[in-house]
Amino acid sequence: MITTLREAMAGTVRLTGEGGERPIRLALRVTVPGALHPLADLRAEAAGRVQVPGFADDPAAKGSMDIAPLRAGRIGYRLAFTALDGRRLWLDGAKAVTVRRPLHSMTRLSAVLLDAAGAVVGEARLVFDLRTELLPFLLSMRMRRARRPWPPAPTHPPRPDTGGLMRSRWRGQPGRLEVWYTTLTDPATGTGVWLHHELVAPADGSPARAHGWAAVFPPAAAPTWARFGPDPWPTGTTPGGYAAGGVRVTADELTGAAGDLSWRLRVTGGGAPLFTFPRWAWHREWLPAAQVVAVPAGRYTGKVRVGDREIELAGAPGNTARIYGHGNARRWAWLHADLGGDDVCEVVAAVSMRPGLNRLAPLPFVRLRVDGVEYPAGDPLLAALRFRARLDRPRWTVTGRHGDRRITVAVTMPPERTLAVPYTDPDGAPAVCHNCEVADAVVRLERRGRDGWREERCWELRGTAHAELGERD
Repeated sequence: MITTLREAMAGTVRLTGEGGERPIRLALRVTVPGALHPLADLRAEAAGRVQVPGFADDPAAKGSMDIAPLRAGRIGYRLAFTALDGRRLWLDGAKAVTVRRPLHSMTRLSAVLLDAAGAVVGEARLVFDLRTELLPFLLSMRMRRARRPWPPAPTHPPRPDTGGLMRSRWRGQPGRLEVWYTTLTDPATGTGVWLHHELVAPADGSPARAHGWAAVFPPAAAPTWARFGPDPWPTGTTPGGYAAGGVRVTADELTGAAGDLSWRLRVTGGGAPLFTFPRWAWHREWLPAAQVVAVPAGRYTGKVRVGDREIELAGAPGNTARIYGHGNARRWAWLHADLGGDDVCEVVAAVSMRPGLNRLAPLPFVRLRVDGVEYPAGDPLLAALRFRARLDRPRWTVTGRHGDRRITVAVTMPPERTLAVPYTDPDGAPAVCHNCEVADAVVRLERRGRDGWREERCWELRGTAHAELGERD
């Protein structure tokens, strides 16, 4: 079943470098894969017209909508359009749905206009006018049987919603930690690369700082790493990712330098974002922290320099992920395993720092994407309750079942190829992360039949798994 409808909104946009505001109007045709209802969590196609007098008038704008008014508390919009000067731009925004004022919040759209590099070129506020637009909206609604497969075939970059996931979530609150990290493997040499970027807003209210580090893991030698920053976090801007002190991360590019290390990488491919935690946890911020893989199966091309040595990357498989919350866990484990093509396995197992929760066993979030299908199905938090983790060094494991399938993950981090990096939380508490970008892993998917469990798929990674184990004294 498919639902189609039309939606029109109007408002104002303030373009970067201009003092005043201009009117903006959206007229969209929306195709929803299913029926609309308050508990929906759907991705829809959107196409239509974006009009800004003297700036843009594109009747062929296209993109997507994420419709989850109660589960995620948002209705997200991501539209690509062409400005009058020929630039390709994206409107990226959301309606933040609240229970207290549902009608008001569902009719207000806040958005930014982004260029191809992820830089903000405008900020917009739009309104769905109930007096003039509600009746046409209701009359336009149609339901029919689907005549073609859903979802539609993926498009080329920018990836749907990836730009929005890369933008900073920090809104000035003290005691927050925000992370952008990328890991990849050079298929030619087996070298692993880790680029880690942090925004730390201290709990005492002092100014936020931006810093991070880069590390290179040769397949048969000790890793090399160096820090960059700290630098002040830019104020008064909404960067399309991380941007401070000459280091930059967007959905499509990573550049920077740290000590004797430097890098310039372009990103292609990636597949749809992978929500290791529930989608609502990322958007609502109800948990102490949440992680999402914005680019789960990216291909990285460019150069990484280590002293006088230069590594030329051509389509290196890897990922770019995000973390936002109140700080690092009491203990945690992480795995990203590229299984070939767009197939990936992502694991985050953690013990919270919150009183009471810090006495519980690690809670493992597991997402296995194979041929476009994700296991376990359903809400990742409910699935996590059926998994168990044993976190030790150099080997840790996660296993669990959901429905008629069982997933087992075993990770080995060779000590001689593992790097220990000290962390500092927003409250000043220390932690240590043991990271290995040339780890080994076995991922096994089994299915239960009448004669018991049978192996359905098994992947063995030797030196290409990305893993870490974090702990405190």
